[in-house]
Amino acid sequence: MAGLTLHGDVFSTATMRALVCLKEKELDFEFVPINMGAGEHKKEPFILLNPFGQVPALEAGDLSLFESRAITKCISHRHASKGTELIYRESKKMATVAVWMEVEAHQFDPEASNLVWELVFKPMLGMTTDPGVVGASTEKLGRVLDVYETRLGHSKYLAGESFTLADLHHLPCIHYLMTAQVKDLFVSRTRVSAWCQDIMARPAWAKVLEMQKK
Repeated sequence: MAGLTLHGDVFSTATMRALVCLKEKELDFEFVPINMGAGEHKKEPFILLNPFGQVPALEAGDLSLFESRAITKCISHRHASKGTELIYRESKKMATVAVWMEVEAHQFDPEASNLVWELVFKPMLGMTTDPGVVGASTEKLGRVLDVYETRLGHSKYLAGESFTLADLHHLPCIHYLMTAQVKDLFVSRTRVSAWCQDIMARPAWAKVLEMQKK
């Protein structure tokens, strides 16, 4: 099978999502850094990989993909026998994974990403945080995490007893928000807190964070 090349920024939540999937699957790949500060994601050659000018993008032989969740799904299906089994082949189990992947994308991520932008990236860029956005997204994310707290009372992970893409997709935003003033959203909920500590302790995630230090 042709080699894998991931283009992105190691501090981007979407890029981190794709990276940790590659690490969980124990795949060899080339990483091509994209300097977003210099606007490389909006210019050729990267714009030829993703016409929307957003990282990451994956090249796998004659296949070119963008959108981090599409990338993780592709990697998990094409390399199902390698590394961590992040998806299921049995339809009922996979349907549950699919549900919680959708929950992450449509319920958790919009509010979590708002908070990462306002509380982490804006201060780094010398921009002013919008307290109205922070307040609204904190309230909404709290309601989502209340659902998670109940769900995690029934299984160790969101989609069952094994770590899957449904959990993996949360890692980048949780990582950043655990360093911000909204950390209590996670640690104040017993089961959510235990789940966060579990998934953040995975060796594959540590390898992604190590890439940020280089």
